[in-house]
Amino acid sequence: MTKKTPNPIDVFVGSRVRLRRLMVGMSQEALADRLGVTFQQVQKYEKGTNRISASRLQAISDVFRVPPSFFFQDDESAGPSTAVGQETGDVSTFVSSKEGLDLNRAFLKIEDAGVRKSIIQLATALSRASATEAGDRAENAPELRI
Repeated sequence: MTKKTPNPIDVFVGSRVRLRRLMVGMSQEALADRLGVTFQQVQKYEKGTNRISASRLQAISDVFRVPPSFFFQDDESAGPSTAVGQETGDVSTFVSSKEGLDLNRAFLKIEDAGVRKSIIQLATALSRASATEAGDRAENAPELRI
């Protein structure tokens, strides 16, 4: 019996369910209770292993008080996601992590738009410097000859 690979859209929608659940501080067990399913089922939804039906997605939307379209968007201001690729997966994974949630919560508490922009510029500069250092290390690494 062959194992089917989850559809990328199911994985994306599941990651958005996980993201929203973590954003509101709800456990898988609590969501499962509200939906009338097991927490294992919620795990499968979040991984994209099991598809979420339209009626179940509406129930999840009601629990989280967001429109169903929330689960198809890259962010809350964007339109529907057209590219469900590695970068989106990386962002969803990070934002769903403890560090990502902590960073987002702290960032959202900063009311000064100029300070927020400065933080983004700092993070961008640090990431570029880090990438440059990694490239320099690779270029200066001794060549292996066999």
